[in-house]
Parts: sequence; C-alpha cells; structure tokens
Amino acid sequence: MKYDIIIGLEIHAELNTKSKMFCSCNNLSDKLEPNTAICPVCMGHPGTMPVANFEAIKWTILCGLALDCKINKYSKFDRKNYFYPDLPKGYQISQYDLPLCYKGKLEIDNNDIDITRIHLEEDTGKLIHTDDGSIIDFNRAGTPLMEMVTEPVIKSAQEAKKFCQRYQQILRYLNISSANMEKGEMRCEANISLQEKSSWQYLKDGVITAKKGKTLNPKVELKNLNSFKAIEKGIEYEIQEQSKRLDDGEKLEAETKGWDEKKQITVRQRRKESSADYRYFPEPDIPPLKISNELLNEIKQSLVELPQAKIKRFKKQYGFTEEMSEAVIYDKAVANWLEQVISELRAWIDASNDSWERQNKKLAKSAHNLLTTGLFQYLKKDKKTIGDIKITAENFAELITLHYQGKINSTTLYDILKEMYKNGGDPTDIMKEKGLEQIDNEEKLKDIILEIIKKHPKEAEDYKNGKEALLKFFIGQTMAKTKGKANPAKIQEILKEELNK
Repeated sequence: MKYDIIIGLEIHAELNTKSKMFCSCNNLSDKLEPNTAICPVCMGHPGTMPVANFEAIKWTILCGLALDCKINKYSKFDRKNYFYPDLPKGYQISQYDLPLCYKGKLEIDNNDIDITRIHLEEDTGKLIHTDDGSIIDFNRAGTPLMEMVTEPVIKSAQEAKKFCQRYQQILRYLNISSANMEKGEMRCEANISLQEKSSWQYLKDGVITAKKGKTLNPKVELKNLNSFKAIEKGIEYEIQEQSKRLDDGEKLEAETKGWDEKKQITVRQRRKESSADYRYFPEPDIPPLKISNELLNEIKQSLVELPQAKIKRFKKQYGFTEEMSEAVIYDKAVANWLEQVISELRAWIDASNDSWERQNKKLAKSAHNLLTTGLFQYLKKDKKTIGDIKITAENFAELITLHYQGKINSTTLYDILKEMYKNGGDPTDIMKEKGLEQIDNEEKLKDIILEIIKKHPKEAEDYKNGKEALLKFFIGQTMAKTKGKANPAKIQEILKEELNK
C-alpha cells in the first residue's frame, strides 16, 4: 500500500434507560406493537416541551469517565436540522459545540486511540421496507442515543473492528447499553480516506491538513455497518476501492456510502454533508446543563473494572496469557463467574492447609480450561449464557478439585461436566452414583494389567524387542478394561515395570 490509511469512527449506542430521551414514553419497547410507545413529544407535535432524561445524561458522563474523557461542566443541547421520513420533528435534538465529554482515549493493542467527543441525542424511528413500499415504526423515535466519535487515527480495518468490539464490551460492563449490533442498538459508521505518504500531517485536535504544495483526498463515510464482520469487510473493500481509483488517476469526492452485505461491496448513497448543512443552533426548549463536582463524584462511584484493566489483572494474578484473558472477559458475567470459581478453589486449598500462593495459577488455569473447552461448547450449541446454567460456581470448583486430587481422570472430568450441565447436581455424588471414581489401587490395577499382558503375548514380546510404541496399545487396553476409570500415569508405571521383566 503506497497510501496512508486514515480512519475515524462514529459509533451510536442506544441507552437502556426506562424512558425516552425527552419524554416519559417506554424506552424498552422492543416487544411492543409498532407505534404504541409514542406521545406528542416524541412525535414532534407543535407546542410540546421536551424534558431531558437525567439518567441518560449521567450514563453518558459515566461512559466518558470510563474512557478518560474530560467533562464539560457547562453543556447544552442543539437542533440538528435535516429531513428524513423517520425523523418526526424534521430536526434532531443533539449536541454540537459543547458535548458532555471530550478528549478521551481507548487502548487497543497497546496503542491509544484518541476520542474526540461523546455526546447525547435522540434516535429516529425505524423504517421497514416491504415489497409494497416502506412503513415506519416510531417506537424507537426519541430513544436516548449516545454518539462517540474518534479522531482520524485508526490505521486499518482490523484495528477499527477491535476498537468497536472493545467499546461494546465497555458499554456492557457499565450496564448502560445492550449494544447488540444485529438489533441496531449499536451502529457504526467509518470515515475513510487515503493520502499519499508524506503529503499530509496532523494538526492540533486531530485536524488533518495537506503539506505545502499538496492537496488532500476527500473522505468517504461508510454507513450500515451492523456487525463486526461488516466493519472489517466494508472498510477493507473501501480501502481497496479508493486505492484502485487513485492508481487509475481518478479524482475522489466526499460521499456517503452504504455496505451491501449480499454483494460485499460499498454503494453510493449521497454526497457527504458538512456541519453547515445541518444548520445547528441551540435548542431553545431545553436549558443548558451545569455539571457540578458533586454530581461527577456521584457518577464516579458507578465506575467498574473495565475489560482492559481486567485483562492486565488476570495476566498478573492468575498467569493467564492475553488470549486466555480475552476469552473470558468479553462478558462481565463470565469473568465474574470464573472468579467465583477461583474463590471457591482458594477456600478449598486453605481448608486443606495447602498454599494458595503455590497453587493459585495452576488451579486458575484449570478452571479457565474447563470453562472454555467444556462449558463454552454447551453454551454455544444451546445459545445460552452463563446465567442460564444449572451449575453453581461451588460445584464447578468441586469438580476441578476431584480431578486435582486424582479421584477422576480427564475423560471422566468432562463426562461429569456434561451431566452437571444437563441436570445440575453435586459432582462427588454423580461420581459415586455412576461409579466413575478413578481406580488408584495398585494391586487391583496390577491384576488387570497382568491379565491383558497374558492375552497379548506377541505384543508384549515385540515391546521387549524395541517396539516401544506398543506401550500406548497396552494403555488403551487397560483404559478400555477399566472403562476409563484408571489413572493413566499409574497404568504406565505398572506396565513398564511388568513388560520389562
């Protein structure tokens, strides 16, 4: 690539407040009949007076604090004028020059992505296209919509996707938005431009300017990115498209494009608007916002440990790798449940007079492994969450201790997990009821092994003559005879002793 790739993101997230942004209508209206969660205010009837949702304001500030943003102590709402069929008033109440939050950052792959602003506005209705035309459901009109805008500092489609994934996790950790992209609760737009290397530079506040004697290529805004896959594929396609056109000597223009999921291409929608096209002016019906230090301190109390901090702690505290940490922190409920399991393991270690400091990383990794290679498979298959399972953290930890103590082998570990997932229950009881306890009795194992060696004299003789691979044959025979309940390490030890006689 002979061009520099410059990407900025705009991400909208619907907030999970009980009521809408400027009226008392039900905001959680997913399952309601179309056009039933509406009133004169959110429908834009003349003479109605909007009242700002205080909870939405607090949650936007909370998100800003989580992303190291500065908070405007004096903020206001503005009117953004444009016409769309799903915008009841013919304008949108948004924020322009004094957003609630500004100048933040989010770390992605050890690189800080600068955030320009986070502001609050109202959502539009929802257009539904049918064979007979388009119809509108206004239930979503007026939903609190938080928009976050990054500086144009993202350099690849992969980095853009990772940013959106991490941002979604943060919204869910803060419990302010479900942020399901497939439901439109989180929507991403990307501004993409390609510039010749050494022809441009960043100025203060993320402004890009051409160097002397050079001109900037315009940017393209890419909409309809409603999945992480679409974000990556759409941006990649647009980069290749712009690169090809520049190579062919074409002149690019500022435009808004959409992503066609079926054709896997970007398609032109309209020319790109500028802020002047929206004719912003202060919203006359809502007084300015004054954010006190007392309110900021109150909001700070709601901050939680965020995904990136949790990853760093898991790596240090439990010895997890980056990949292991990512596998469990994507969902706060999963990460919390795993830590409950580890806490139960610690209680068991303390009660057995062993050293937790000596065993913690080993047991924590065992818990992680059983969760990700065992339990996750069932959850994925049944499309369930960690909150749906019948297994308690205490019983999950007990199952791990049975394996740690050598009472069950790895095969039996997963057999009992399957039973626990299906019906719940105590792992020790399941082990005893089904006769799954590992055979550790040396004399009993020795008698079984001697019987197997007697039945396979040729293989025994071949082993003695140097075919050491046959050891696995005898281990398999023993495991089959004991129905998988024998200790493999003990089997190997006895086999070597008897076969070498």
